[in-house]
Amino acid sequence: MKTKWVLWLSVLGGLAVALSVMAADVTPPAAPKKPEPKEKTPAEMVAAGLWLRDFEAAKKAAGEKKRPILVDFSGSDWCGWCMKLDKEVLSQKAFKDYAKDNLVLFVADFPQKKKLPEMETKQNEKLAKTYKVRGFPTVLLLDAEGKTLAETGYKPGGAEKYVAHIKELLTKAGEEKK
Repeated sequence: MKTKWVLWLSVLGGLAVALSVMAADVTPPAAPKKPEPKEKTPAEMVAAGLWLRDFEAAKKAAGEKKRPILVDFSGSDWCGWCMKLDKEVLSQKAFKDYAKDNLVLFVADFPQKKKLPEMETKQNEKLAKTYKVRGFPTVLLLDAEGKTLAETGYKPGGAEKYVAHIKELLTKAGEEKK
């Protein structure tokens, strides 16, 4: 009889151990956290050919680099022509290569589905009013002080033709780098 109790107690003990293991938090350890990506400075963004969203920073960079500012007034998430301009031109290698060495890129976005920071929204609305933007996309070429050199929009033909169009506009405005 004593062996039955010992056997029974060891079964119960094993069961208790199994239950405690099952009840324990057995989630695997969390993966090490990746460091937050450091936000690029406007100068780093210009050097990388990226789009700025702060107009004063764009003007400052244009003055320092002695480059015109290409301003894209866009309705990025609702305007079909804006999306077409981005897909066919602004996101293409030929445009990016030219812009990286010759332009300061600035986008004044007017999305409908996503919300921009309030400061950026106010800035963009003020710029649209200042430059009398009546439709999207409107593409302006400005000097470092914000003076309009040329105005354009979507043009068919792809990135290479658009770059040639930008060069022509800048040449007419006397701003093209030789």
